[in-house]
Amino acid sequence: MPQSVSRLMSESDSAGGTRDDARTPEGGDRTRQPETAQGSAPPARKRSAKKSADKTAEKSAEESAEETAAKDKPKLTKTADRLAKLGLRSDIDLVLHLPMRYEDETTLTPIGELLPGGIAQTEGVVFDNEIAYRPRRQLVVKLRDHNGDELHLRFLNFYGSQVAQMAIGKRLRVRGDVRGGFFGLEMVHPAVKVVEGDAPLPQALTPVYPSTAGVSQAYLRKAIDNALSRAHLPELLPAAVAHEFMEPLGVPALIDAVKTLHHPPVSADQNELIDGTHPAWTRIKFEELLAQQLSLKRAHEERRTRGAPPMARHIAGRAAQTTLLSRLRAALPFTLTRAQERVVAEIAHDLEQPHPMQRLLQGDVGSGKTVVAALAAAQAIDAGYQAALMAPTEILAEQHARKLRGWLEPLGVQVAWLAGSLKAKEKRAALEAAALGTAQLVIGTHAIIQEAVEFARLGLVIVDEQHRFGVEQRLALRAKAQNAKAPGE
Repeated sequence: MPQSVSRLMSESDSAGGTRDDARTPEGGDRTRQPETAQGSAPPARKRSAKKSADKTAEKSAEESAEETAAKDKPKLTKTADRLAKLGLRSDIDLVLHLPMRYEDETTLTPIGELLPGGIAQTEGVVFDNEIAYRPRRQLVVKLRDHNGDELHLRFLNFYGSQVAQMAIGKRLRVRGDVRGGFFGLEMVHPAVKVVEGDAPLPQALTPVYPSTAGVSQAYLRKAIDNALSRAHLPELLPAAVAHEFMEPLGVPALIDAVKTLHHPPVSADQNELIDGTHPAWTRIKFEELLAQQLSLKRAHEERRTRGAPPMARHIAGRAAQTTLLSRLRAALPFTLTRAQERVVAEIAHDLEQPHPMQRLLQGDVGSGKTVVAALAAAQAIDAGYQAALMAPTEILAEQHARKLRGWLEPLGVQVAWLAGSLKAKEKRAALEAAALGTAQLVIGTHAIIQEAVEFARLGLVIVDEQHRFGVEQRLALRAKAQNAKAPGE
């Protein structure tokens, strides 16, 4: 007998009794046992049959449970996919999925005191329920409270189950926008809850979460409450930091802040909760800013472990006044401001270091950002490297090209221009100049990051209006410097 068949039989034996117990003559009754003279099976055979039956029943129960789980799996998978769209994949994700607003469901307003234009919650018994055509098909439910006042509920889109849910005699608790209708006060598509007797009101404000199609607020609240009961959210701040910064502001511990935001007490200032000034929100903001700063610090330290060619301002064997950097400064038709001098010095110092530089230069229009970029490019060119400047639009890139050519070409620097509008011959010439290194500065649009563009010794990348480029686009330009040769190679 092949081994695989033998193994299958062995597994079947252990799961559902012996093969002999299950085997019956053709057409025979599987449950019938040979009788003794006294008309009963021997005790040993009874125990064997009972054991086999118990195992068979146990196996059937397991298979039934597996079938039920298999049927529920697509539903659970679909819900998980919808939660994933919201970035909710773990208990911590759910715990930190904070409300965008709150609804006060802690009080009831009698129907007679409802005012058009406001949001309110009230309660009453259904005394009429009809599907009307006015002119479109709609469900109209009429409520009456203990004072005899009436409120109409109107549903333009509804299911048959809703008709049954709001049948005559049902007590409903409804919340929504109150407006004046043709037949009196009404709510259109209010939130509805069937209540029994004197059902208690919530003791806290009801959170409303960012959601997506197919994920109800009720489901989100339940999932988040379950996650809150399971998730471990330790206090990560050192005691000294908490004492110095948190306590004077009356800011709670992280877990307390999260619980407060998910279940704020009725006494909480709803305006503070909504506009984000509540102490619990202050703690969350502090946590987010701290995490951001630590991430930036970590990225900065990681960059410092990578190598980059130092670009010295002062070149051995050359008089300082003969460098491109010095000649450019001397040729400028204006004097740099103190702020420009400070920024130029900071960037120049970073370029001299043996690790990559990553800086964001901010300034108003006309504040002199272009001249700062030009001086940084001059320092890179002095060190034997190329520089590239990428702008988001052809008009802006062309403006940079005209200005930088006016400053640098009289000093012997070749500036190449790359844009999608170039003719084939002009484009080939620019690509060749960049690849050979004869173009010391290349200016252009997205065309610079095309695969066909190669640099001989790219050492400095400048991205104007970097927020208008995607991360991958900026990285694509930086990647063109990975294989750059050192000067003289």
